[in-house]
Amino acid sequence: MAAGDASLPLVALQDGGVRHGPAPPPDLPKMAAAGLAPPLGGGSKMAGGAVEPGRVVEALELLLGRPEGPGPDGAPLRLEALRGNAAALEERLRGEPCWAALRGLRAAVLGRAPALAAGAEDEAEPGWAAACAVLALLLCLKERLAALSAAPTAPAAAPGAAPPPAADTLSAAQGRTVRRALRAAVGLGLVPYLPPGVGQRPGLPAPPPSPGVARGARLRAATAALVELAQHPALGVPLLAQHLGLLLAGLCLLGHGPAVHCEGLSEAERAQSREALQHVLDCVYQPLAVRELLILQGGPKQSPPAGEETKPALARSPAWLRRLCGQLLSERLMRPNGLQAVVRGIMEGAGGGTDAEAAAVNWRKCDAVAKILASCPQQCLSLEDYYKHVCPQILDLLHIQDKLTARQFQRVATTTLLTMVKEHPQLAEKHLLQPLLTPLLRCSDAAEIAEEDLSAGTVLVTEAELSSCVEDVFKVYVVGNDSSSLLLRSLQSVLGVVFSLYSFAKQNVSYLRSPCQEVLLWFLEKSERETSLWVLEGCVGLTSSVHRLHPQCCFRVGSEGGAAIAVKEPISDEDEALYQKVSLEQCHVESLVELLSHCQQSGLAGDFFIHCLKALTHVAVEDEAAASCGAVAGCSLLELEQHSAGQKRKLLVLQLVATLCESVSDTVFTNIAQVEEFVAVTLQRACVSLTQGHGTAVEAQTLSMAMGLVAAMLSGAVQLKSSDFAVLKRLLPLLEEVSCTHPDPVIQELAADLRIAICTHGAFSTETVDTAAESMLGKKLGPSRTEAGTAPCQSPGAGGALPRHGHGCSHPSASRESEEQTVHGKPSAAGPAAAPSAESLTPAQLHELLLSAYDPQVPVRAAALRSLSSLITQRNPEALQIQEKILQVFLESVQHEDSFVYLSAIQGAALLSSEYPEQILPVLLARYGRPVQGTEDTTAAVTRMKLGEVLMRITRALGDMVIKHREPLIHAFLRGARDPDSTLRASSLSNLGELCQRLGFQLGSVIHEVSSCLTAIAKTDPEAEVRRAAVHVVVLLLRGLSKKATEVLQDVLRDLYRLLKHVVAAEPDGAAVLHAQLALEELDTAVRSVLFPPQVLEKKIVVLP
Repeated sequence: MAAGDASLPLVALQDGGVRHGPAPPPDLPKMAAAGLAPPLGGGSKMAGGAVEPGRVVEALELLLGRPEGPGPDGAPLRLEALRGNAAALEERLRGEPCWAALRGLRAAVLGRAPALAAGAEDEAEPGWAAACAVLALLLCLKERLAALSAAPTAPAAAPGAAPPPAADTLSAAQGRTVRRALRAAVGLGLVPYLPPGVGQRPGLPAPPPSPGVARGARLRAATAALVELAQHPALGVPLLAQHLGLLLAGLCLLGHGPAVHCEGLSEAERAQSREALQHVLDCVYQPLAVRELLILQGGPKQSPPAGEETKPALARSPAWLRRLCGQLLSERLMRPNGLQAVVRGIMEGAGGGTDAEAAAVNWRKCDAVAKILASCPQQCLSLEDYYKHVCPQILDLLHIQDKLTARQFQRVATTTLLTMVKEHPQLAEKHLLQPLLTPLLRCSDAAEIAEEDLSAGTVLVTEAELSSCVEDVFKVYVVGNDSSSLLLRSLQSVLGVVFSLYSFAKQNVSYLRSPCQEVLLWFLEKSERETSLWVLEGCVGLTSSVHRLHPQCCFRVGSEGGAAIAVKEPISDEDEALYQKVSLEQCHVESLVELLSHCQQSGLAGDFFIHCLKALTHVAVEDEAAASCGAVAGCSLLELEQHSAGQKRKLLVLQLVATLCESVSDTVFTNIAQVEEFVAVTLQRACVSLTQGHGTAVEAQTLSMAMGLVAAMLSGAVQLKSSDFAVLKRLLPLLEEVSCTHPDPVIQELAADLRIAICTHGAFSTETVDTAAESMLGKKLGPSRTEAGTAPCQSPGAGGALPRHGHGCSHPSASRESEEQTVHGKPSAAGPAAAPSAESLTPAQLHELLLSAYDPQVPVRAAALRSLSSLITQRNPEALQIQEKILQVFLESVQHEDSFVYLSAIQGAALLSSEYPEQILPVLLARYGRPVQGTEDTTAAVTRMKLGEVLMRITRALGDMVIKHREPLIHAFLRGARDPDSTLRASSLSNLGELCQRLGFQLGSVIHEVSSCLTAIAKTDPEAEVRRAAVHVVVLLLRGLSKKATEVLQDVLRDLYRLLKHVVAAEPDGAAVLHAQLALEELDTAVRSVLFPPQVLEKKIVVLP
């Protein structure tokens, strides 16, 4: 019996068996008239037992026709073609026996859907008829796929082989046909019956239906069929991925739309549509549902910003649909993890990739999402309930691990949090900031820790929890960069714990050091200056302005590079406990000083230094008060504790000031006001000491230094303005007190002269002020300062002159010398042009020679420098007695821009240093190590390169004796190789190469430092000339050692060889490659001489006894 015989079809049973029996097709018209449908277990299974999914797909292809035109779906469908294809399909279903099973299955499906059965027979509406036919076939396909998926899966062909595909899997070609069928079903059965503004319309494949047609009934039939199709994965995935918006539009219209669009539908049917809408929204991927609801909601037409790509505007939706979509979106938001779904749907980041990166850059969209999330929906009971539900999800957005979506999620979370803080600060603090800071608050000294948690070793905050908290704080506060009062106040409550963690991470290897430092610097920058100073005091324990780490808690090194907080182990040894306490305080002070090193540009470091000096003055006052009150014997316990706390604070202030003086550079003061405050504090402390009557030598030196600083400013070290003099005038009362009460007459005179200079805005300057300025600057002011200083001695107006002071103008001889040279147009007879011989040189002539070294005329100055060099060579006794002054002259002339002057100075400094290397060389090395203060970076780099030339000339002059100064020379050049200026780095490396070449066997263990430096620079330095110089050092080193290179460089020879090979292979600079090749040739020669020594033919003659 043929399997395709229509009279005896194969019927599939539940247990997988097959039975034969007559099964006439059901009378569909009668069943439809009676409102009945054949049961699924009977008619449909009997009719479709032999139907394969491929047969249904073939019927769909026959109905839709072959795709024509570009694209996977071909050209749009035409009704005439659909009518002809439907007739051909009906003919095949009736005429061919192999299609009888499909005919029976389709009849069973249409029997359950009377509306589709009636529409398929309606020739007056060809579009609706075609839609019903396509939906019927798709329902048949769904029935067969469901039956096949229920069948047991066939075992694998062989052990270890890939399992066979599921029975309900469609091929690629079948999938394309199904997608075309779904598109046709939606376009013909759904789109024409949606009113304007409801749903997006990809196109109108069919004209609108005739008037008088029951739109609601047809829309109900189409949506019911599509909802049933969506229940199977093979059909639901393409349907919901491409046509979810239209399906939602139909369900919204049927369940919630106006009654005029739902004629002919009962309330039960509308309720079923509402249930189907909720079911589809709950089952579909939530970001996709949010996105489609937003599109369905529509919006007003908005002009895009300039420069951005124009996108098609959303159609204006009716009011009832906008309200409904808003309600549905609120429901999506209130679901578990609904906020993440809403963010993904709005940000178009459901798929990640480039869309996620583009959305992260689009800050306008992030702000819009933040405003949406920060506003409470109408469906929520109260604002606090909404915050209670949403705020934990906002914090969870900060923990997204995917790098592509993390940027957009974190930006949205940060912006939302900041928006909530601005709109509802109390609720935001309760539900956002406090949970965010909970791990840090839990272990602060303000927290109340339960007794059961205080057992030794109990972990209060795990490593993962603490790391996540610190990273979240960094994202919210630093990246968000909103300095509102609530954020600053909330962060200040945990700033002490953050500082303790920063100090702990600084002493250990932890990735938490950088975020903690950024958080601390952000707070110090955004807060008021008084608050910042107050917090800095609290971090080291001077005040209780911040809550520090609980005294019974400590940090532990984490296994993942972070840290954990646990309860301390008890220490029985008091000495050990005291040692740990002192070490911790010292660590905190050092960490604070390092933190302040990053705040010098803002002036915070200078302000805090002055603040500490003021505290030091208060300490002196308190000591005097305590001394006047007598001993603390007989005091109560409370008074003893207060006294002990006061002594501890005094020691901490002294330690802090000492560490700041050692660590903070001399650029701590950034403006005149800070310098004035520093001098004022110093003068106040001096006045307090004078009042107490026990001034020390150290205090006298400090006072002299402070007044010398003012003298240097008044002498031209800083360009002062009128506003700066207004600041300096605040020192006048203190200077007057010092001039009246200080026992030293020199300090009295200096204080009085400084008062006069400040009051006259520098118009009157005495020799005492100039001397103090020279002592502070470490150099003479020179003739140019003298000439500038003589002008203020004249009257600034036409009303006469100020009275001359005994020392009103400095260096009168230099002034007369300059005037004489200017008037006569030639050097004076006592100048260097007529320098006397070394035997007949008098002190006065030597003094005039030194003055000529500052002459503004270049030939006179250069001649004077060469004359001084000649005196050094001849070992003149008078010149050797003032060798320090001569060295100062040479060093100042090195900074001159004319080569005639600075080359003469270089030669003289080299001659003087070669004669007295023990005294002169440390001075030169110190100058080479740090630039001259008050000069620009470029000028300082040029001056240091000139000093490097001096050092190299000294090296050549010393010869083999240079071994005694090997360490400081090599270290100076190594430090110069790390300078920010690339030219100075190259110069230092060149000097290092020549020095190593001359040292030869005497390099010693320093070769390891040299090798490491050269390797790092040759591989990582961004400038080609510096890399070239590093390789050239290797060339000089190998060339200087020659055949002995393998003995001297045996520990680093392999590293140098690898470096040279790396340069040859990867260096883009041709000159550096050439140097590396030359070095390899030198190395090859040295190695060959060791491996293949020359054979010497010699004859031995032995004389036997």
